[in-house]
Amino acid sequence: MDRTEISQQTSTALPLRGELTHDAPAPKALRDGVFDGPLQWALEGRGWELLRPTVDFALLCVAVVVSLGGLNATMHVAPDGAPLLGLPPLVLLLFYLRGLYRTRLRALVLDGVVPVLSAVSVAAMMVAVLGVFLNHQVPAQGEWLRAWLFALIGVGIGRVALTVSKRWARSRRLVGKPVLIMGAGMVGAQVARRLESHPEYGLAPIGFLDEDPRSVAEVGGRDVPVLGTVEDLDETVRRTGVRTLIVAFSSVADERVSRLIQHCQQRGIEVSVVPRMFDTINDRVGYDTVGGLPLLSFSAVDLNGVQFAVKHALDRVLALGLLIVLSPLILCAAVAVRLSSPGPAFFLQRRVGRDGHVFDFYKFRSMRVTPDRTDSQQEQPGALDFLLAGDVAPGGVEGEDRRTPIGRFLRRTSLDELPQLFNVLRGDMSLVGPRPERPEFVELFRQDIIRYGDRHRVKSGITGWSQVHGLRGQTSLAERVEWDNYYIAHWSLGLDLKILMLTFVALFRNAE
Repeated sequence: MDRTEISQQTSTALPLRGELTHDAPAPKALRDGVFDGPLQWALEGRGWELLRPTVDFALLCVAVVVSLGGLNATMHVAPDGAPLLGLPPLVLLLFYLRGLYRTRLRALVLDGVVPVLSAVSVAAMMVAVLGVFLNHQVPAQGEWLRAWLFALIGVGIGRVALTVSKRWARSRRLVGKPVLIMGAGMVGAQVARRLESHPEYGLAPIGFLDEDPRSVAEVGGRDVPVLGTVEDLDETVRRTGVRTLIVAFSSVADERVSRLIQHCQQRGIEVSVVPRMFDTINDRVGYDTVGGLPLLSFSAVDLNGVQFAVKHALDRVLALGLLIVLSPLILCAAVAVRLSSPGPAFFLQRRVGRDGHVFDFYKFRSMRVTPDRTDSQQEQPGALDFLLAGDVAPGGVEGEDRRTPIGRFLRRTSLDELPQLFNVLRGDMSLVGPRPERPEFVELFRQDIIRYGDRHRVKSGITGWSQVHGLRGQTSLAERVEWDNYYIAHWSLGLDLKILMLTFVALFRNAE
């Protein structure tokens, strides 16, 4: 969090300790009544635990029936096709064992592709083994392959529909879970802001609990009030009906926090904890014990290892392939830019990449050329005079709007970024990575944004983890840095592939 954001939020009026009373009004999230009704029960309550396996089972049964030739044929199925009837329960069992029915805060559709594909495929192989065991032969190849394919398609469609429905309802705040945050410091306020600005997580912060309620005034809690101290937990839960608690950093001793978590678990309250060293943790955490004492081991990504060498080699191969395939489009765009207004088709701008290396960054020119400006100022006419407003990063149109009609189209469709494939081919950039910034802004952001310089440990990218999550242009800089550092800590070739697929989907949305 930067200093400007802190200063803007310190004026938030906050209740003092002891203001919680039995007659006090409920927090806004609960007063609005958005977390009641059948939709809440089906998508966030107990109904969600029943809905997912029920839909999966129904669609698997349909897949088997269709593969066998219809309902009448299924009622009189031949012995060699009978093992296919075991496909639906086997798939559901594997889904359960693979953890596909666990509740996640924000599950992407792509996250379920590999687990679903593997579970359905393994179940299909188990059906084939069952056929050999019962009938000394595999089920008819045509029926068996159709059952496998239709099961994949059916389950895929059903899970996409459920995920989209839940995301739609959450984004419109029709459903969600009210949540208490223990710890009204910087981290607790950051959690509250993230949940308020991203309703797709399905968690609505209704208040803080802290030993020193006034501490939240140092960072601002927006519309989230301090409801009392840790001792007020039971009363707050009784009055609000909250069943979810997030433990952030607070002044409460660790021993008391441990007892509080045990107390919540006994009461059926779901507890999540922001770990003390959250900025050093990734998905490569190992767990071990010394006697009854747990030990966590952290494994960092080797940014100079073989995997990154493979990544950079693949970058150049893919960039060359894309340049060849897209060469007609690139040529047409270049001609259109030259004809739209006097000036070159491309513009070059200095950007900072890996290890602070400054390189020439290519884009299609989208604005009219002004003779009294340098090349680096043509696309960002107000860049040198730009003042960081709060937590908003520079981007988009800064200053006078000199975009040409062709330039507007190129920016809206992100086609102006295509020349950066030459940067990838030269080795200055990668296909996936944090977006590069101008040198003058890098120096400013290093002073004001925590861990901003960490992004320069890897090559800059044409697309990135923050961009596919909507953080483009003039959006939150601190949040963008947080997403980019997450990408570096959790990097894998699989994550790069996911980002490239999400980028392809994002191309159908307006980039400005």
